[in-house]
Amino acid sequence: MISQILALCAENVTLYAVNKPKKILIFSLAYYPSHVSGAEVAIKEITDRIAPKDIEFHLVTLLFDKTTAREEVIDHVHVHRVGSGGAYLSKVLFPLAAALKASSLHKQHHFDALWVMMTYMLLPAMLAKCVGVNAPHILTLQDGDPYEKVFGRARIWPFLPLIDRGFRTAKIVQAISAYLATWPARRGYRGEVITIPNGASIPSAQPYPQEELDALKKEIGKQKGEVFLVSVSRLVHQKAIDIIIRALPLLPENIRYLCVGDGEERESLESLAQELGVADRVIFTGQVDRTMTAKYRKISDIFVLPSRSEGQGISFLSTMVSGLPMIATQEGGIADFLFDAKRNPDKPTTGWAVDVDRPEQIAEAVKDILAHSDIAQKVTKNASKFAHEHYDWDVIAKDMEGQVFRNV
Repeated sequence: MISQILALCAENVTLYAVNKPKKILIFSLAYYPSHVSGAEVAIKEITDRIAPKDIEFHLVTLLFDKTTAREEVIDHVHVHRVGSGGAYLSKVLFPLAAALKASSLHKQHHFDALWVMMTYMLLPAMLAKCVGVNAPHILTLQDGDPYEKVFGRARIWPFLPLIDRGFRTAKIVQAISAYLATWPARRGYRGEVITIPNGASIPSAQPYPQEELDALKKEIGKQKGEVFLVSVSRLVHQKAIDIIIRALPLLPENIRYLCVGDGEERESLESLAQELGVADRVIFTGQVDRTMTAKYRKISDIFVLPSRSEGQGISFLSTMVSGLPMIATQEGGIADFLFDAKRNPDKPTTGWAVDVDRPEQIAEAVKDILAHSDIAQKVTKNASKFAHEHYDWDVIAKDMEGQVFRNV
């Protein structure tokens, strides 16, 4: 009788071990609801598609806003915020605060793996291992800045040995573009890099009631006969919003620019528009949610974002599914999906490529699109088809679960 009871107990323990969810702790400096860019979107889109019974996700992030809850569940992610606001000192201390929080959480949850979102998040992950978090780590490269800037900042130099150790000891390294996949070997990683991209925002493709779009046009002052250029991004140097504004004086006055997003360069960009005499042709929307970005695309005519560097760029992919013609550079990960008729004759044309910091090329591309609407229509169809085939979040989430999370 006793042997039967012991056998039954052992069987139940085994079943529990097999059926209990894997637990993964994510390190990300920012997260929803108010601080969102490509990396944060990727976390949410992927975790939303993985059942909590299979993987339980926790995330340590910075408390940017003191009115935000320190602990909350956002869809499938248990969010833990540390720090005392978004001030510079709080950001500097984040790696240590996040490591200590991870150590505390690990004692409770016994994480199976750590998921490091972007290069600098290797710092809290490696510090966490120093204070008792004994779990393998996954590194996802989502960095938007160029390699030279990420590793060349003077304030980062003292921490490069720890960052490089993070590269070398990673269980799995996953990159979102071919460009970023070249980084790990340069930092000492000797394993295979798995390339799984970010996906496109499908709401950008869905139709909206015409009366809703007409109301939005009226709200922002779009008149009949006007052509709207649009960008969707943070207003930072990397995105080269200044180059779009510099292109406006080279274009007819009926062409205006809808700048969707906010950031540290907004004031200087507003000043530049004033200086160039085009302030009345530039509309700054400020920060808006993702539903509104899709609607702003719908009332616009041409998407323009001549980034100086990009890890990949979800904004471009969302534009491709929206049906808007797209003008961009081919910097970094953009080259994976933006194919220009002249520069990439062996591939289906998906947009108009320009060089970095060349406003005159942007103006010429805009004129070309407006003068050849039939060609623009073919290009946007190519782009939409390519984005749907290669950048589907459902497929991406399955690939992440099967190729990455199951192997840690």
